[in-house]
Amino acid sequence: MSEPKKIRVMVVDDSAFMRKIIQQILSEDDQIEIVGAAKDGIEALQMAKERSPDVITLDVEMPGMDGISCLQKLLIQGKYNVIMVSSLTTSGAKATITALELGAIDFFPKPSNLFNISQEDQKEQLREKVHIAGNTKTTVLKPIVISKNIQIQKIPDGHSAGYKPDHYKKIIALGISTGGPRALQSVIPYLPADLAAPMIVVQHMPPGFTRSLANRLNEISLVKVKEAENGDELCSGFVYIAPGDYHIDLKKEGQKITIQLDKSPPMNGFRPSVDFLMKSVQKMGIKDCIGVIMTGMGSDGSRGLRDLKEKTGAYIIAQDEKTCSVFGMPRAAIELGIVDEIASLDHISASIVKKAGE
Repeated sequence: MSEPKKIRVMVVDDSAFMRKIIQQILSEDDQIEIVGAAKDGIEALQMAKERSPDVITLDVEMPGMDGISCLQKLLIQGKYNVIMVSSLTTSGAKATITALELGAIDFFPKPSNLFNISQEDQKEQLREKVHIAGNTKTTVLKPIVISKNIQIQKIPDGHSAGYKPDHYKKIIALGISTGGPRALQSVIPYLPADLAAPMIVVQHMPPGFTRSLANRLNEISLVKVKEAENGDELCSGFVYIAPGDYHIDLKKEGQKITIQLDKSPPMNGFRPSVDFLMKSVQKMGIKDCIGVIMTGMGSDGSRGLRDLKEKTGAYIIAQDEKTCSVFGMPRAAIELGIVDEIASLDHISASIVKKAGE
């Protein structure tokens, strides 16, 4: 019986210390083979061409050719799945979101104290990301094109044009993980400014990165996109992204529903958790809500969606396997028999708009 093929990994970082640590962590896994380590973007391009790695870990911030420039050239040069290694800073988070938009499959946040990278949970997280990337097909995103004839109207007080806080009849709840920042670009910018319901998104991400993601999506969308804050009132035409390390809980006060940020223990290993969000939406007692489950590893969201479906008659949309980076989360929901529609990435926004308007 032949041994399973090892995942060939190349490490790119301007820090000799980081190159050594990442190689040590990955080498502890006998299914991972280190095929090279480059100190800068120029060396990385040549080494990748010669050694054809399956996965490249790429530092975001490097002198000379930075990680973003290197990523763009790598994705033209060959089919590599790239994991960005990012600092926990505002600039690092913003650059990471850009990298994920361009085609990086995932990212690994460096701990504030670099010596903490050797902690077992950090090591396991990095190895897991490499395994996912090594078993993920490379995908090409279509560019976002929003008609120049559409006027994006956003009012400074934070309320969108046509704001009607008590006129929506549904809530849209969306869960997503690995491959999410790229996939969301093919959904949220295609929603109309007068979307007939509020949308809440749980994207598995650490603190800081969710704000950069929300800001970036807000720049290219007709709906108003923001990182959710404690006390936010749900409004139609708004998309609320759960902040890293907080669950989203909902609270009903008369006709008003507000967001409560919750520090309950992680659910399914995640905070924010998709299951937590779906269970909270279900408790609002609103009929015919819309649940959406998209690309991601594992099964977070499936049990919450089942409860939402059984208790409120929610309409459930799952992303199809062909357009997912990782099909785990949609597959788990489909296998429960609760999904009403399996849609390709290009059609999810249209399905949401149609159901929200019914």
